[in-house]
Amino acid sequence: MSSTPGGFDRRNFLRTSGIAAAAILGGAALAACTSAVSEQKEGGGDATPVQGGTLKVGFSQDLVPANLLTNTGAAPVLIGLVYETLTRYPNDKLEPQPALAESWQLAADGTSLTLDLRADVKFHSGRQFTAKDVEFAIRTYADAKWSAQLRSTAAAVTGFDIVSPTRIVLKFAHPLANIFDLLDTVPILDSETADKLGTGETYIGTGPFRFTQRVPNSQIVFEKNPDYRVPDRPYLDRVEVAIIPDNQARLNALKSGQVNLAIDLAYRDTESLGKSGGYQVRNVEGAELQFYVGVNVTEPALADVRVRQAIAYAIDRERIVDEVLRGAGYPLNVPWPKTSPAYDEQRNTRYTRDIAKAKQLLEQGKPPKLPLTFATPHQELAQVVQANLAEVGIEVELDPVDPATFVKQLTGQQFRGLWVTDHSWAQFVPSTLTVSAYPFNARRNASRYESPAYTAAADTAWKLPQTTGPDAVRAYHELSDQLLDGLFLIEIAVRFQQYASSNKVHGAAWTKRRETLFTDTFLS
Repeated sequence: MSSTPGGFDRRNFLRTSGIAAAAILGGAALAACTSAVSEQKEGGGDATPVQGGTLKVGFSQDLVPANLLTNTGAAPVLIGLVYETLTRYPNDKLEPQPALAESWQLAADGTSLTLDLRADVKFHSGRQFTAKDVEFAIRTYADAKWSAQLRSTAAAVTGFDIVSPTRIVLKFAHPLANIFDLLDTVPILDSETADKLGTGETYIGTGPFRFTQRVPNSQIVFEKNPDYRVPDRPYLDRVEVAIIPDNQARLNALKSGQVNLAIDLAYRDTESLGKSGGYQVRNVEGAELQFYVGVNVTEPALADVRVRQAIAYAIDRERIVDEVLRGAGYPLNVPWPKTSPAYDEQRNTRYTRDIAKAKQLLEQGKPPKLPLTFATPHQELAQVVQANLAEVGIEVELDPVDPATFVKQLTGQQFRGLWVTDHSWAQFVPSTLTVSAYPFNARRNASRYESPAYTAAADTAWKLPQTTGPDAVRAYHELSDQLLDGLFLIEIAVRFQQYASSNKVHGAAWTKRRETLFTDTFLS
């Protein structure tokens, strides 16, 4: 295809917008979905799609309504089924594709973007989707009460010129290198029912499934949207998501047939399933997560960067990849996955395991016993980190909390010492991570880390007119150097979330934010 639906030259669009392809992913195959967006699929073979049926999914966490826009808990499941976005990235590159926006034109100076919208889209209530809904969705996402991770980018959209019901011009405070990250992320919300989002009463979008019921800590139910814009989609009549926090119980539910698909089982279990007949396991590639150790740099024992360097040298990244992830990942020093334009092999290997060097850095004094907080699903990771640190003389006390409490502590800067978890967003345009994601945000982060140099580097990358090329690479390397020097976050490894399903499940997919896409899913 030589041009976008709007008729302008596609090569020129990519050059002027600064959104160019990253690198093609290895691993699982890619398949095209009906909206012409290439999505990573799970299940497959040559089975013929069939209409009807109920997909039963086992998931570890419930939805926290107040955290709907934080991409945590069950939010990616609900948003992926109920809502749609203006554009969508394929999983293998940073090249926006049409979704609710059919075409677009970025101004030459990068300070405005004209969007032409689909005219055949309705909300689940029957109301027509228009340009006013675009303005409402972005303004809502920018509202501080939702703690959305790309809020700073949404807030930089300072003007909304509604030309017609199907055309809107977004105006920016300055060029936004990650504007298409925002358009890929913001769910188009229904303004008429938005006051009920925080209470969990109802969720009305334009997506392939309608929200019908939620039993807290038990089940979330969705039914087919009969008026969906894509003919004959979705195939499924119903999706039932069972909230099963215990990993073994979730595994047993899959094996017994109580669920057809389980998300994020323990890696040892998916390794065994993959070797047995009747099941498929897929890495959620293109939507990478990264394990890391977080550091509260205002804790006196951790204020000295030499202590943080000792931690970085103590971590046995290879062991964590081999034993915790069972090979479903790879070691990192910087947050960027290998597909990112910011990835640099030399910087990625600055801190390799070196017990002698770690001990040398602690010669001036070892810190007192520190808490190591973690969400309960990450217990095995926390135990390995605890053992690694003990080898160099840093004693930590494990502090397990439930996932909802962990998110609250993360967003509220409430960690007392160290913590371990994973982060996302590094698979997007690199500036998104450092101006948006809670752990990395240069202006306010969970580590309470402040650095004018880091803030300047983050802003420079954010305001780039292009996201590839020599200037962009230099900006990304400066970001990496700031992270490696400050070490308020100590990267461990990429980890791939996994889908495990029976062989009867075909065509399940995900977005770069790990949102579930069951538009093309069917059961054989």
